[in-house]
Amino acid sequence: MGEAPLWRYWGPRLPDGVTPGAALRDTRPEPSFALHFDQPLSIFPGVGLGWFGQSALLAHRGGGDWAQAITDCRVEPVGTDTLRFHLTDAAAQVAAIITARLDPATDTLTLSTTLTNSGDGIVDVSWLAAGNVPLPPDADAVRSWAGRHNSEFVAVDDTLTRSTWRRENRRGLTSHDCFPGAVVTCADGTAYGVQLAWSGNHLQQIEWIDDGTRQWQMGEWLAPGEVRLNPGEAITTPDMLATVSAEGANGVAWAFHRAIRARMTWPGDAMRPRPVHLNTWEGFYFDHDLSALKELADAAATVGIERFVLDDGWFGGKAKGRDDDTSSLGDWAVDFRKYPDGLAPLADHVVGLGMEFGLWVEPEMINPDSDLYRAHPDWALHIDGRPLLGARNQLVLDMGRADVRDYLFTAIAGHLDSLPISYLKWDHNRDLTHAGRTPQFRAQVLGAYALMARLRSAYPAVEIEACAGGGGRIDAGIIAHTHRFWTSDCIDAISRVSIQRGFLQFMPPEVMGSHVGACPAHSTGRMQSMPFRAGVALPGHFGVELDLRQLNAIETADLTATIARYKTLRDRLHGTRVWQGEAGDSVVWQAHGDSAALLLLVTRIAPTTQRHLPHLRLPMVDPTRSYRFAREGAAPIELDGAWAARVGLPLPPMRGEEVLIVEVTAL
Repeated sequence: MGEAPLWRYWGPRLPDGVTPGAALRDTRPEPSFALHFDQPLSIFPGVGLGWFGQSALLAHRGGGDWAQAITDCRVEPVGTDTLRFHLTDAAAQVAAIITARLDPATDTLTLSTTLTNSGDGIVDVSWLAAGNVPLPPDADAVRSWAGRHNSEFVAVDDTLTRSTWRRENRRGLTSHDCFPGAVVTCADGTAYGVQLAWSGNHLQQIEWIDDGTRQWQMGEWLAPGEVRLNPGEAITTPDMLATVSAEGANGVAWAFHRAIRARMTWPGDAMRPRPVHLNTWEGFYFDHDLSALKELADAAATVGIERFVLDDGWFGGKAKGRDDDTSSLGDWAVDFRKYPDGLAPLADHVVGLGMEFGLWVEPEMINPDSDLYRAHPDWALHIDGRPLLGARNQLVLDMGRADVRDYLFTAIAGHLDSLPISYLKWDHNRDLTHAGRTPQFRAQVLGAYALMARLRSAYPAVEIEACAGGGGRIDAGIIAHTHRFWTSDCIDAISRVSIQRGFLQFMPPEVMGSHVGACPAHSTGRMQSMPFRAGVALPGHFGVELDLRQLNAIETADLTATIARYKTLRDRLHGTRVWQGEAGDSVVWQAHGDSAALLLLVTRIAPTTQRHLPHLRLPMVDPTRSYRFAREGAAPIELDGAWAARVGLPLPPMRGEEVLIVEVTAL
C-alpha cells in the first residue's frame, strides 16, 4: 500500500455485513481545477503534496523534508480490538505508527501516534496529531468548555461553518479556561466527542473539507523547539479518546465514563464506596490549632464523616512556618510551632474516631521564601536573563530534573512512612511560565506523572486527588495516576450546578469532588440553605468543607441526614450510567442507574416564572414498561414509560434553589 489508509466511515454502528459498495475514489469524479490524483482524508494526512487541509505532522530537517506523504503502509492487528498502522515516508525519512483501539466495552476509539526520525540530522517537530477523525456533512454545532478559576466548565456553543474552528491552550497545565475536549452534534441527533489524555498544552481543530465533511484533529500543543528528534529518536503523543453515539451527548458521556473507569487503577484493584470526605481548607485556612482541629474531627465523626483531610498550612521550614501563601512551599517538614509533637497526635485522633486521615501537598511548587529555594534556586523554572514571574507568591519546580523528583519523593514518603495517611490532596496553583532554558512544558507533565507513579508504586494503598486551583487539571491523562478531582474551588451551590454538569460530560460522578460549603459561600458571598447545598453535592464524591462547629442544630441535623442518605445511595450513584437534561423554567435534572431502576435528581435553580410547571421528559425509560415514581413525603405515582418519555413526569411545586430526589422503578 503506497499511502496512508483513507477514512471511509466513523459513526453509529451499521448492521453487520454492510459494505461501502465501491472504492472511495470511484465515487468522486474529478472536479475542475483539481489535481489528477484525488486525495481524500486519510488517517495521517500529509503536507505539500496534494492534501490542502491541516496535516497530521508539521516538521522539518534543517529546513528540508517538510513535505510529507506516506509511501508505504503495513497494518498489524493486535488482539481483537486494536490495529497498528506502520506508516513510512521514505523521501522525508520519517516513520509513524498510529495505534487505534476500538474498545467494545466502552464504545471508545483511542488513537495515538508515534513518530520516529529514520534519517540523518535532527527533525524539528511543531505539530503531531494524536489522531484525526472524520465528521459527517450534517455536523452543525460544537460545544466546548471555557471558564476561569472559580468558574470552570462554562459551555460555549459554536456553529460549524466552512471556517476552521480551533481551540488552543498554552498555560502548561490542562487549564481552567480550555478543557481538552468537545462534543459535536449533528442534525439527526447523533453526537461525536473527543478528549485528550494529557495534563498540559493542547490543541484541537475542526476543519471543513471540500467534499462537505470535516476532519477533527487533536494533540499536544508544542512550543518552538520543544520536540527535536535525533536520528533514531521517537515521540509518542498522548491518547485521543473519541466516541460517537446516536443517543446524543448523553451517549457520548456514557462512553467516556466507561473509558475513564477503564483507565483508572484503585488500591486493591477495585473502587470501594467513596468515603464521605471533610477538607479543612475553608473552615480553617492557614489558622491551624491542634485543639480546634481535634474538635472538628469529633464533630465530623458525629455527623458521619469517613475521611478527614488536613489542607494547606501544616508545614514549614527552619526559618519560617506556613502562616499564609507567601512562604514554605518546598519545605515539607511539619511546622512544630503549630504541631509541637508533629502531626501524629491529630492523625491518631482522627483514626481513633474511625476516620481515614489525608494530607494536602503541592509538590510541584516552591516559594522564593523557603529553605529549599535558598538552597536550590536553580531548581525553579527560569530563563537566564528573564525576570521571574510569580503567581500565588510561588514559582514552579523543574519536574524534568530527576534530582527534584527524588527530593520530592523522599519528602512525601517520609510522612507516608511515619503517619497513617491514606490520601493525598495534590495541588497545583499556577500557570506555567519560564519553561526552562529549553522549552520543556511536556517535561513538566511527564515529570509529574512519573513522581505520582513512583509514589503509588511505593504506597499502593494511598489515594490521590488531582487539584489545580480547583478544576485546572481535570483530564483523562492524570486520572490514570489519581482517584478524584477537586472540581472547583467555588463551592457555591448555584455555581456548582453548571460546573458539575460540564464535568459529567467527560468524567464519571465517583471522581467528582462535590462538597457542602459554608453559608455565605466564600467564593461568591451568596447564601443557600443546607438542604440545597447538600442536595447539589450529593451525586458526586460527597464531602464537606466548612467548620462544622459553627452549624446550628437544624443545619447539623440536615447535614447528618444527607450524609446518611448518601451512604445508602452511593453504590447507585457511582459506577452506573448518568443522563442529564433540562426541563426548562430553571429546572435541570440528572438520572443515575439503568432503565429498570433510576435515581432521578431534579434541581430548580431559580423560582418559576410560569403559571404551570413544565413536565420532565425522561428519554431513557423503556417505552414498553410502566414505572413507579416515589419521593419522600408524597404518594408514589405510576406512569407508562412511553408517556414519561414523550410527555413527561409532572413536577410538584418547588421553591427556587431546591433539589428533589425521585426513585424510579420499573414495574
